[in-house]
Amino acid sequence: MAIEMILKRIVITDTTDQQTIFLKERSGARVMPMFIGQAEASAIDYRVREIHTQRPLTHQLLLNVISQLGGQLGHITIHDLSDGVFYAKLIVQKEDEIIEIDSRPSDAVALALAAGVKMYVEDRVLDEVCKAGA
Repeated sequence: MAIEMILKRIVITDTTDQQTIFLKERSGARVMPMFIGQAEASAIDYRVREIHTQRPLTHQLLLNVISQLGGQLGHITIHDLSDGVFYAKLIVQKEDEIIEIDSRPSDAVALALAAGVKMYVEDRVLDEVCKAGA
């Protein structure tokens, strides 16, 4: 079962290329940290702070491509964790078809925030992360 998540916090530091976001259950207390790159952290931070750019950033560009090809981002799902690596999918609706596209989780989160769509994490992934952090 997939659990709906929200962005709880983003931590950006100048001392490392690895940034951290925290996703929290919308209707619960579990929190999932994820380490992400600087570009994705900046894109997420821009969206959170409602900073608009003159030209589309990469995540907005991808949303524009999906739209121009007749699709719409429905939601994202972080569906697996293997050897410390998260795996995500973009769920795109095109007419009556559902298309699942492999994605890095950081890109998926940035896209979800840019599109204003829901973010999900599979319950077993969330359990594994929370168990490891306990």
